[in-house]
Amino acid sequence: MRSKRKCLVIFSVIISLILGGCSGKKNIQNEKDQKEIKIPVILTIDPSTGKKNEEEVINAFNKRYKEKYYIDVKWVLQTEEEYRTNLKKLNVTDKLPAIIPGIRLLPSYYQLMIHDQRIEELSSYIKEDEEWRNIIEPSVLQACTEPNGSIFLAPLSTAFFSCSGVFWNERLFRQAGIEEFPKTWEEFWTCCEKLKNNGITPLALHTEGTAWAPMLFATAELADSQRGIEFLNTLYPESYQNENGFQLAHTLKRLFQYTTEDAMYNDFDVSYQNFVSGKVAMIPNGYWMIDQIPSSVVEDMRFAPFPGNKLISSPETFGWAIVSTYSEEVKKGAALFLKYRAMFNLQQKEKVLQMKPENNSRLLNDYMKAYTEKSQIIPNYQVKWNSVLQEETFGEYIPKLIKNQITEEEFVLKADRSIEQYEKER
Repeated sequence: MRSKRKCLVIFSVIISLILGGCSGKKNIQNEKDQKEIKIPVILTIDPSTGKKNEEEVINAFNKRYKEKYYIDVKWVLQTEEEYRTNLKKLNVTDKLPAIIPGIRLLPSYYQLMIHDQRIEELSSYIKEDEEWRNIIEPSVLQACTEPNGSIFLAPLSTAFFSCSGVFWNERLFRQAGIEEFPKTWEEFWTCCEKLKNNGITPLALHTEGTAWAPMLFATAELADSQRGIEFLNTLYPESYQNENGFQLAHTLKRLFQYTTEDAMYNDFDVSYQNFVSGKVAMIPNGYWMIDQIPSSVVEDMRFAPFPGNKLISSPETFGWAIVSTYSEEVKKGAALFLKYRAMFNLQQKEKVLQMKPENNSRLLNDYMKAYTEKSQIIPNYQVKWNSVLQEETFGEYIPKLIKNQITEEEFVLKADRSIEQYEKER
């Protein structure tokens, strides 16, 4: 009897071990299934070109960290304005992705996210990681650092790819008898007039999406004076009713004398198409557009600094933030990706600088010359001025200014009222 009981006990133990072993295998399999940590992010498909933005670095990271981390991208075909509006909605519904690109382009939203502790303070990641810290240019890290020393934006390593100037069509210039891009603003306006008199539309502009193409021209011209530079360096100016504000309004009105009929109430994608199709002679934009020029017309295209040898740069607008509400493992993976992105960016710069000029496109050589020959770098207005002015006032009142429905003085007054509205909303 005892022997039988003993056999039953032994049999029970064996069964338990077998079942336990099966359960263990199942747990191991579950761990394997859960090993790859997904890090959600929303990125845009450029409406002008159909290109998926940041696809190269995403694919490289996912390949490098396969089965450990995965940047799970939701690609959306949206304009920048639509993308930013969507971000605000996702914040309200608590459905933000783990990483937010370009959040600094929305000043009030960025400050709100800091105030509500919705995005991670990254000092502990960057400053304590010597390798990460050392690959970031000091000026870039400073641009992404708050006055109190906090860091909420993981920057790229270099400002090399973040500069804007003017793309110009050499063929159209020559048709008008113009051999080179204007060096001064006086020459620029003469150039516009000469192009127009020869039946060529000088400028590709737009009024939607913060009207940033005409604003690049207008703020670059402001930087021709020391007072203008000081104004451009002021975070959230207290008033636009001054010499700089009135000059800005005057320049905006003047610019639209030299653009297309469809410039108003459209976004940059329309301006881009007008330029690459050969309908206009100039468009302001940055390095990133070099790869977006169709091969059929690239031989006609050149790049130059703004008149006065100015480039506009805002490396902080390329900084990406991490949303605080995600798990520690997701945030750790997100930080690893942002470090990888900075390293990838540095490798891209080194690769470009090692290229032989004779193997490059003229566009790339033009850009490298503008950057390396020490053009004056001035800040992008989009990181200094309130979001109400950029997202609401410009879109509504620039067209009215152009149509003579309001005066330049009234336009400046509307700009000041945006400050009042912004302060109330804060």
